[in-house]
Amino acid sequence: MKFDGTRTYVATDDLKVAVNAAITLARPLLVKGEPGTGKTALAMEVAEALGAPIVEWHVKSTTKAHQGLYEYDAVSRLRDSQLGDERVHDIKNYIRRGKLWEAFASEERAVLLIDEIDKADIEFPNDLLLELDRMEFFVYETGETIKARNRPIVIITSNNEKELPDAFLRRCFFHYIKFPDTDTMQQIVDVHFPGLKGRLVQEAMRIFYEIREVPGIKKKPSTSELLDWLKLLLNEDITPEMLRETDQRKLIPPLAGALLKSEQDVHMFERIAFMSRRKGQ
Repeated sequence: MKFDGTRTYVATDDLKVAVNAAITLARPLLVKGEPGTGKTALAMEVAEALGAPIVEWHVKSTTKAHQGLYEYDAVSRLRDSQLGDERVHDIKNYIRRGKLWEAFASEERAVLLIDEIDKADIEFPNDLLLELDRMEFFVYETGETIKARNRPIVIITSNNEKELPDAFLRRCFFHYIKFPDTDTMQQIVDVHFPGLKGRLVQEAMRIFYEIREVPGIKKKPSTSELLDWLKLLLNEDITPEMLRETDQRKLIPPLAGALLKSEQDVHMFERIAFMSRRKGQ
């Protein structure tokens, strides 16, 4: 199995190397990077490129590691016993498979996405060490050991909301997705807007990168937000000339709500525009 990117996903050479290294080592690939750099989409694209099924586990702040293995529904069993349901005699009827179990049970080698692992409790990664190492776990209620039929390709994403334990990091192959430079971004735009060339894209990208470089901006616009903005610009027939506004009093670009996602950033640009107006008087 080798990942070379897909038609709809622009993967840099170092990202391809990281994915293939993790596959060769049979270790989880831990991917970090700014929100909107394609971390979650990577797992889906790897699955598509390799023709593998994908199992997605989207972690929340309340998620516990055991939920990825299985859950025993004791409440339903108690209710059924009160109703005289024959299902109560087989405890397996009340064992719900988690996402790891799904990946382990897959007939084909699956891609397992553990998305935003840093959202969960700090002990969450450590609680998965043994299962991800041995690719097996024990079901206490039934006394059976579940082993992976085919070792899944595990891709774990993190937004750096909290530090991950050293013991967990040692077991992963790590890759940081850098924010795309202008050449890579142009390739991404070409994938999503084939045939869209010329000054509109150039002006939009210029403004986009300028906004990202503004000192003090709270939420830098991401790749997905640039794509949304381009879609809106095309829909509203915004011209390159309208984007290339030289009047310093109009520093906020058209349809800026696609790029500026906090009132703090909007107010900051409004203050910059106000100061520019005063200087121009």
